[in-house]
Amino acid sequence: MEITPRQTEIIEAAGKILTSSGVSGLTIKNLAKEMGFSESAIYRHFKSKEEIIVAMLNYLADDIDKRLTDLNKPVEPDEQFKSLFREQFRFFSLKPHFVVAVFSDGLMEESQLINKNILKLMNVKIKHLMPIIMEGQQTGSFTNALTTDELMHIIMGTFKLQMFKWRIANFEFDIKRNGENMVQSILTLIKTKAA
Repeated sequence: MEITPRQTEIIEAAGKILTSSGVSGLTIKNLAKEMGFSESAIYRHFKSKEEIIVAMLNYLADDIDKRLTDLNKPVEPDEQFKSLFREQFRFFSLKPHFVVAVFSDGLMEESQLINKNILKLMNVKIKHLMPIIMEGQQTGSFTNALTTDELMHIIMGTFKLQMFKWRIANFEFDIKRNGENMVQSILTLIKTKAA
């Protein structure tokens, strides 16, 4: 789905409402008020709240995929790992309202279509992280004591917890610095002694 500049504005505004008021606060009426539009103007771009959330998740998935694909890839797996997470923390530090879209358990209760698009978003992240973990294990840089899937679950869970803590703290700590500490901690756990 090609997103127009106006739809992008609506998605950004929806993310801000999700952050301040949660899923229940995201209504077409509140969105129109936030943007200074009439409700009918919102409906010209999106048919429903669900369509807005799905568009937001797709926008994020496409954006993450593009940014991580275009990232300069260092040679060593641990440097690739750092680079990938630095880019994620940089993006979210600039657009914290998207954290709620990605890490809101309330969204999962909205609809199956939203769940499907949350899964799509997670799979984009996995698509970029999995080859780094696999390469690290194949070259002996990362531990083989756990499977690649097990490492992925630990890493993704740690990332989600870090973002959740930032959200609960109302985005008041430096996510890039805390994220860097998180990445270093994960690397301490998964790197082999010889690496």
